[in-house]
Amino acid sequence: MDLKKCLDMAEAAKAGQLPEISDLEELACLPEQHVLDLLPAANAVRKHFFGDQVHLCCIVNGKSGKCREDCAFCAQSAYAKTSAPVYPLIDSEKMFQGASYARENGVHRYSLVASGGRLPKAEVRMVAEAFSRMGGDGVGYCASLGILDAQDFALLKEAGVDRYHHNLETAESHFKEICTTHAYGDRVKTIREAKKAGMSVCAGGLFGIGESDLQVLELGLALRDLEVDSVPVNFLIPIKGTRLEKSSDLSPLRCLKIISLLRFALGGKEIVICGGRESNLEELHPLVFYAGASGIMTGDYLTAPGRNPQKDHAMIRRLGLTALREGE
Repeated sequence: MDLKKCLDMAEAAKAGQLPEISDLEELACLPEQHVLDLLPAANAVRKHFFGDQVHLCCIVNGKSGKCREDCAFCAQSAYAKTSAPVYPLIDSEKMFQGASYARENGVHRYSLVASGGRLPKAEVRMVAEAFSRMGGDGVGYCASLGILDAQDFALLKEAGVDRYHHNLETAESHFKEICTTHAYGDRVKTIREAKKAGMSVCAGGLFGIGESDLQVLELGLALRDLEVDSVPVNFLIPIKGTRLEKSSDLSPLRCLKIISLLRFALGGKEIVICGGRESNLEELHPLVFYAGASGIMTGDYLTAPGRNPQKDHAMIRRLGLTALREGE
């Protein structure tokens, strides 16, 4: 794919038009040695929609381990043999501490994440009650509590949670290779229920789990069809004791290609680089923004250490970018 074609695709994306599927497929099949040629066009799309502002989010692992689902990558699955922590839903004080951490570190959005296929209704009420007492003050609130129903979403929204996170994880054609204890359609239904409740939706996937580059595109197009608002991009951190402990499908250049492909496919949607960015992108990880990312997750991940927010703020400033604040 030549530079002119990339720039033509960028113009289409900036105009809100989906580039031709054949062009996206050609991009997906691009050899790694040509990936850096994509960055000027992908960056142009990012700048058109987001300017120089970068979205920062952070998470707290609100309930850990003993998940009955068999997701091949997950350290918290009961099917895995890992040393991941196991504990019940944290109390409201610890939830407040997570929000304070976000506020004190200039983070735009804070999310509470709980293990398990679905959080029991009594615990959904506990989470909602805690969020209702947090107040805004520069931080937006998100929750990731598994497969919920309309009643649960209404409760969360009333409590001030304006975004729900629920990944598709991978392309539908690859899903059964990764999880067999629930269906891809269950995830799609949850996303639609959240949107029906009037919530913003954060939904993306995990890469480096055996998917092909064309399946990366398949996932991106599915997310576009669902009209999600934000797309978290995670890169596998292989964890001993999981089925994917020896997986090594990623290189720094492939990670950048995945980001660029999603930017072209998704146009003006948020793309937030989350788990595995440092370990998989290595020295190239500041280039995620030039590949099309509009945000990053900072701080620790669910069961793995992350990156200090102040280091991320310093990196953002050195790149001539600014961190977004809630309400901007």
